[in-house]
Amino acid sequence: MLLKIFLFLSIPIAVGLVILVRSKFNDNQKKYLLYGLWVFILIFSYLTYSSISDVINFDKVKNYRYQSVIKNLKDIRDSQLAHRTIHDHFENNWDSLVKFVENDSFTITQRRDSSIIDRELTKRYGGVKTYKDIIIVDTLGFVSVKDSLFGDDRRFENMMYVPFAKRNTTKFEIKAGFLNQNGINIPVFESKVMKKVVLYDQNSDLVFKENQVQSVDGVNGPSLKIGSMDEVNTNGNWPKNYTKEN
Repeated sequence: MLLKIFLFLSIPIAVGLVILVRSKFNDNQKKYLLYGLWVFILIFSYLTYSSISDVINFDKVKNYRYQSVIKNLKDIRDSQLAHRTIHDHFENNWDSLVKFVENDSFTITQRRDSSIIDRELTKRYGGVKTYKDIIIVDTLGFVSVKDSLFGDDRRFENMMYVPFAKRNTTKFEIKAGFLNQNGINIPVFESKVMKKVVLYDQNSDLVFKENQVQSVDGVNGPSLKIGSMDEVNTNGNWPKNYTKEN
């Protein structure tokens, strides 16, 4: 925004300088000064426009790449949450997580209320039948994790690879463990990639600025990540505007 304002103001400033040269210098001086001034104006305008264009193009590339990275991170989260549902913990190995999605299944259950004779109370009351309430869990069947989360799409096989990284074998970091809160071990996980890995071929100054972002409309910090090893959190660190197309 500041660059756009600067460019807008440069035009009336340049015109003012041209008028000043015409009114204060003799004809011979004017000729060389005006030539030099116009060259300066053209160079200045080009550099200013180029700077603005670089920022605009960087933002387009960044947003497009972030969309793809976030899509993978969301698939990772869905797979991890499924693993916790079935096995009560998160997975910290990519091969094991992919194998889990491929081979494991959710159990479909139905809970229903019922009652049975409470033998202890019946005996205590001299044989008068006394009942207690219970919950019966019936197993209705099983559904594949793969079918439930991805259907016929096998993108889970490649969800660990970072889109647009310099090497197509670059993987997201993955961590999993437990966080003790009030004496209870709660499963946690984290998966992330540094922004510079995704933007490795972009202007280094703009990448540096992107790493410093602290904004409600931007991805704060030097990485894109989902989950946390320091708190019970399975959210991503990006704002909603990055997931509108996902």
